[in-house]
Amino acid sequence: MKTLYKFFSIIVIIIASNSHSFAAEKVEYLKTDWSFKGLFGKFDRASLQRGYQVYTEVCASCHSMKYLSYRNLAEKGGPEFPEDQAKAIAASFEVTDGPNSDGEMFTRPGKLSDKFVMPYENVKAAQAANGGAYPPDMSVLVKARGGGVDYIYSLLQGYEKAPEGVTLDDGVYYNKYMYGNKIRMAAPLSDGLVEYVDGTNATVEQMSKDVTTFLMWSAEPHLEARHQMGFKAIVYLIILTVLVYFSMKKIWSRVESEV
Repeated sequence: MKTLYKFFSIIVIIIASNSHSFAAEKVEYLKTDWSFKGLFGKFDRASLQRGYQVYTEVCASCHSMKYLSYRNLAEKGGPEFPEDQAKAIAASFEVTDGPNSDGEMFTRPGKLSDKFVMPYENVKAAQAANGGAYPPDMSVLVKARGGGVDYIYSLLQGYEKAPEGVTLDDGVYYNKYMYGNKIRMAAPLSDGLVEYVDGTNATVEQMSKDVTTFLMWSAEPHLEARHQMGFKAIVYLIILTVLVYFSMKKIWSRVESEV
């Protein structure tokens, strides 16, 4: 019995110490005003378009978005580029197609029906170009990371000089919001890195917000429709509740009069 008691005591101590260490390591993420949050939340179209620009000019050289097609850029609920502009965007990329009548592969300008062009031919090529690390696909990255948009938004702004006592290997950088604080990706953003088409000042904070908004849309392309459906369902339930209440009140009033 004493042995069993000691065993459980040790387990409790271990759990308590681990939970304490986890609480100490927890970092508060940066906060910002997300337009798509809440029951009536909608994506900021301008931010989505700027976010696509940041992805194309900064992120696309390493990170794929294999679940998106160029036609999605013109669809309702997304960046909503005019169709001719979306076609021009697609045509600016070369897509490998084929085989042709001679049995050979060939390249052609992209079309709206094409998936986003991949930066590397395969996983091994991606790892070889990035020191053994594989840049994750960004299509549903927001959903795949704990903390969601707040985590991605904070990570992009979390690069700092490593504190004293922290040793970093070559090609590894310190980021206070990264799990373990060590990341192989160098800081991707710097003030003025892109020149926004709409003239918005491209600060690190602004670019972080815009590209994170774009990543949220790619992971939740039907978010606005879902919000609208939820609102309609709530209105329907309220009306149904009122009707049931008055129906029951009428029924019970008859019962009371008979008594």
